[in-house]
Amino acid sequence: MLMSASDRAATLFYQPNGFRVLNPGTFVTCAVSGEAIPLEALRYWSVDRQEAYASPALASERLLGAK
Repeated sequence: MLMSASDRAATLFYQPNGFRVLNPGTFVTCAVSGEAIPLEALRYWSVDRQEAYASPALASERLLGAK
């Protein structure tokens, strides 16, 4: 994904059924891969760890302690 200079990381508060934007931005960073995840594509996160994941496989990897 190409990002422009106006793109910046958002700060989110992750909740069980969604998230609240604390500081606006266009993406968050995956806690496992470091990949930028556009907010409109964000589907996987941990409420307990307050972190985002780029895919269900990466979420499982992190939550099961493989990494």
